[in-house]
Amino acid sequence: MAAFFADPVYMILLTGALVAAAGSLVGTFLVLQRNSMLSDAISHSIVFGIVVVWLLTKAQSGPLQIAGAAMTGVLTVFLTEIVARTRRVKRDAAIGLVFPVLFATGVLLLNLYARDIHIDTHTVLLGEIGFVWLDTMTLWGWEIPQAVIWMSLVTLVNLLFVLAFYKELKIATFDRQLAAALGLAPTLLFYLLLGLTSITAVAAFDAVGAVLFIAFVIVPPATAYLLTDRLSLMLLFAVVLGVAATLCGYPLAVAMDVSVGGTMAAMTGVFFLLAFLLSPRYGLLGHWRNRRLKVSG
Repeated sequence: MAAFFADPVYMILLTGALVAAAGSLVGTFLVLQRNSMLSDAISHSIVFGIVVVWLLTKAQSGPLQIAGAAMTGVLTVFLTEIVARTRRVKRDAAIGLVFPVLFATGVLLLNLYARDIHIDTHTVLLGEIGFVWLDTMTLWGWEIPQAVIWMSLVTLVNLLFVLAFYKELKIATFDRQLAAALGLAPTLLFYLLLGLTSITAVAAFDAVGAVLFIAFVIVPPATAYLLTDRLSLMLLFAVVLGVAATLCGYPLAVAMDVSVGGTMAAMTGVFFLLAFLLSPRYGLLGHWRNRRLKVSG
């Protein structure tokens, strides 16, 4: 095990796979609820929460930062709902108004008061998954990358949340009014889901950055949506596709001498394109075949 945790390649792949799994588990429900772009808003606005927590506590990581990020994610959605309810702008425009303000405020505070700490906009947006194996901590006598430890915990929490509230999430996703009538508290579930998305984002941003995180949250679930109508299979396919993008993206990036994170994100797009073209039921070729069968029949 010590040799496994000391191997840079294994740690890069493991980190990417964990981020893909954690992001896909929450992203599946965001995609189905047509709220996928909230992940983009949250992944940027958490900069505000991270900087505020540092200014108050001087903590650069750990539970306080995770709590601050979760609260910022909820704040982003809360402010978005307030703006949208004015009916002066649509909800997508409200998202576009709120998160740039929080992100810009976070960047301003960062440049004014936190220039000398390990928090910067480049890290938040791009990360550097190729260096995750250098930042380690001792656990059970092994030197384990911190990104692996935190992402393992977040992935486990996301999985337990989905398993524990699968029925409630399913009903709230497809019929919010029915969920409310049954007393399933769909609004509370929605905010819990967004809180987990925020926690996942802050756990992932130092290693993979916001860009790859957003790719994992949105693209694998969107690809799985083209492949199946069953929620359970969609969750499974999304996780598998995200992990596959990690496993395919790393060797390709090494061979081409390009960004590892960027290549992994690009591979999620490749898989989506293949599903968009070749999916038997929802792909372009599938539609073309079905039309020909109807004509010939």
